[in-house]
Amino acid sequence: MNITILGAGAWGTALALSLADRHQVLLWGRDQKAMSEAALRRENATYLPGFQFPPNLMVSADFEAALAHVVPDTLHGEGLLIIASPVAGLRPLLSRMQHLAPPNLIWLCKGFEETTRLLPHQVVRHVLGNDIAIGALSGPSFAQEVAGGLPCALTVASDSQPLRERVVGALHAHSIRVYSSDDIIGVEVGGAVKNIMAIATGIIDGMGLGLNARAALITRGLAEITRLGVALGGRTETFMGLAGMGDLILTCTGDLSRNRQVGLAIAQGKKLEAIVAELGHVAEGVRCAQAVRALAADLGIDMPITNAVAAVLFDGDSARDTVKRLLARDPRGETI
Repeated sequence: MNITILGAGAWGTALALSLADRHQVLLWGRDQKAMSEAALRRENATYLPGFQFPPNLMVSADFEAALAHVVPDTLHGEGLLIIASPVAGLRPLLSRMQHLAPPNLIWLCKGFEETTRLLPHQVVRHVLGNDIAIGALSGPSFAQEVAGGLPCALTVASDSQPLRERVVGALHAHSIRVYSSDDIIGVEVGGAVKNIMAIATGIIDGMGLGLNARAALITRGLAEITRLGVALGGRTETFMGLAGMGDLILTCTGDLSRNRQVGLAIAQGKKLEAIVAELGHVAEGVRCAQAVRALAADLGIDMPITNAVAAVLFDGDSARDTVKRLLARDPRGETI
C-alpha cells in the first residue's frame, strides 16, 4: 500500500519507520533543509535521533508529491494519508489539500483546536467536507519505543468501517496491534484531555506527594475525561480502553511523556515559556488546558483538575497553593 505521512516529528517518523518494511511509505516535512538532511543522513536527527531509515523509506518536502503518492491509480489502488502534525498544524495542512481530497485520511494529533475548541474530526469536516472517509489513530504509544520495534496497541476510530479495516490491515503487524472503534468523539477526547492530566501528575510527582496521590489524581482525572467525553457524545466504555485509560496511564507515568515533563518542571519553579523552549517538541496539554477549561465552563461540567492545571499554567497560581485547594474540596460521593 502507498502511505504518506505528513509531519516528520518524532511520532510521524516512528510510524514511518515501523511501516516502511511492508509498505511504500513517504514521509513529508515542511522544512526543505531538514528533510534534505534527513534524506542524506537517513535519520531524523532533530526529533528522533538514533534510528536509521530503511533504504526504501522516501523523504520529501514536496507537498504535491506527497499527496500524489496516495492518489488512487490503477496499479496500487487507494492509498492511506496520515497526518502527524500537532493540532495547531492540522487546519493549515488540510487547507493545502482542498483541491485534492485524499481517499483515506487519518490523523495522530491529540487535542482541541485552541481558538475554536473543535476536536480534530470536526476541523477536518469543516475544511474538507463530509464526502471522504476519515479517522483518528490513538492509544498509548511513545515514539521512541515504536521506532525501536517494541510492542504497542492502538485504536483507530472512524464512522467508516472500510477505512477502519484498511487501517487495521495496514498497521496491524509485528509489534503493533490495532483495535477499531466507531466512537471517534470518545477516542479523541481521551487522547486530548489525558495530556492535561499528565501535566497535573508531573506537578504532584515533582512536589514529592507520593504514589497514593498519583493514583488518586489519575483515577479522578479519568472521571473528568469521561464526564466531558460523554457530554460531547462519546461512550463511557471508550474511556476504559486504550484511547482512554491506557493512554492516560502511559502519559501520566512515563518519563518519555512531554506533558509529564512540563509538570515536573513546573514543580521545580520553572516558567512555562522556558519549559516549552527547552522541550523542543510540542506538549499538547499546554494548549489544550485553556480550551478544555473554557469548554467545560460553557457546558457546566465539573473539571477541577483541568481548572487547576490551567490556573497554574496561565493565571499565575502557585502549584503548591493549587494542590492545597484541590485537597480542601468538600467530600462527595465517588461518581463519574
